[in-house]
Amino acid sequence: MSSSPPPTTLMTTEQMLALPENGYDRDLIRGELREFPMTRRNRRHSRSMGRLAYFLEQWLEKQPEPRGEIVVGDAGFRLQSDPDTTVGIDLAYVSAELAAKTPANAFLFEGAPILAVEILSPSDTQQDITEKIDVYKDTGVLLIWIVEPISQTITVHRPDAAPEFFNINKNLIAEPHLPGFFVPVAEIFRF
Repeated sequence: MSSSPPPTTLMTTEQMLALPENGYDRDLIRGELREFPMTRRNRRHSRSMGRLAYFLEQWLEKQPEPRGEIVVGDAGFRLQSDPDTTVGIDLAYVSAELAAKTPANAFLFEGAPILAVEILSPSDTQQDITEKIDVYKDTGVLLIWIVEPISQTITVHRPDAAPEFFNINKNLIAEPHLPGFFVPVAEIFRF
């Protein structure tokens, strides 16, 4: 007679947020807690985030009202409920609709951003990044950028499409989800 592992107890976002600080970053993936050492962001990581936010803000200012929002710094998103998937995203573009229904003092956005940007750090593993890409696709994120500051590349993922690779010899475009967004990749990594 074989024994099966005990069933996993699923956690809610509220339960995760109530946990005492322990020096670890936390995500909740389909109700399962993920803890990992706090990311040590280096200069390249921070500079890449700043440059991308700058170009996205420039693009956003040219869009008709209502515009949505660009958020940075592990912005909190509950991507799905029951079971909860709640993550921090390095940089994101939130639609005008999601921004409007989210109170200014809310800790989390309740829904998926249009764009999720993850900037790789030395502590990121391929398994962690692959899981995030899959979670983002499964929960309605339309555009995912994986930014690699060391090799100065960006890999773009979309649901139901093959990944696209952009290096410093190419221009990053985001059609149709960010209409008119265009920037030379070399400008993003101009340190």
